[in-house]
Amino acid sequence: MKQALDYGTRVVEFILVVLMTGMSLMVFVNVILRYGFNSGLVISEEMSRFFFVWLTFIGAVVAFKEHGHMGVETLVKMFGRRGRVICMGLTNALILVCVVILFWGTWVQTPINASVRAPVSGMPMILVYGIAFFTAGCIAVMSAWRLGRVLAGQVTETEIAIFVGDYEGAEGVMGRGE
Repeated sequence: MKQALDYGTRVVEFILVVLMTGMSLMVFVNVILRYGFNSGLVISEEMSRFFFVWLTFIGAVVAFKEHGHMGVETLVKMFGRRGRVICMGLTNALILVCVVILFWGTWVQTPINASVRAPVSGMPMILVYGIAFFTAGCIAVMSAWRLGRVLAGQVTETEIAIFVGDYEGAEGVMGRGE
């Protein structure tokens, strides 16, 4: 399971690199064309915005997997093990509720986004905003897995240390051996 998750993460990180490279190249070429040749590629403006949306949503999945999102570590550090585990469970339950709402909202918006086309490329907007399905689905799976571990009493000291933000006390921090 861990090997599959690590492989999937590497694939997603490669996609992020490709998107960032593509966005940077499109913007760079457009700047050169505008200032050097008084022209430009209109589609590069639109596609770089779409790439940025995809980067943000896909990057949120990687950040969640690696515990990279912000937390209220100062409050959680004041609790003992039991309080920290309770906070971990509540946090994952709340995250699960939020991503279910995100998934549902995207689902409700899908018919509209499927019928609206981007002004320059003509691409259906569901291809842009549909990335929320991927983000909500991946974060929901990871959050449900973490919540299940909390409810089953299988949370390790390393996982608690990572949750609290004590990265020196955690072995294999940021997804490299959880």
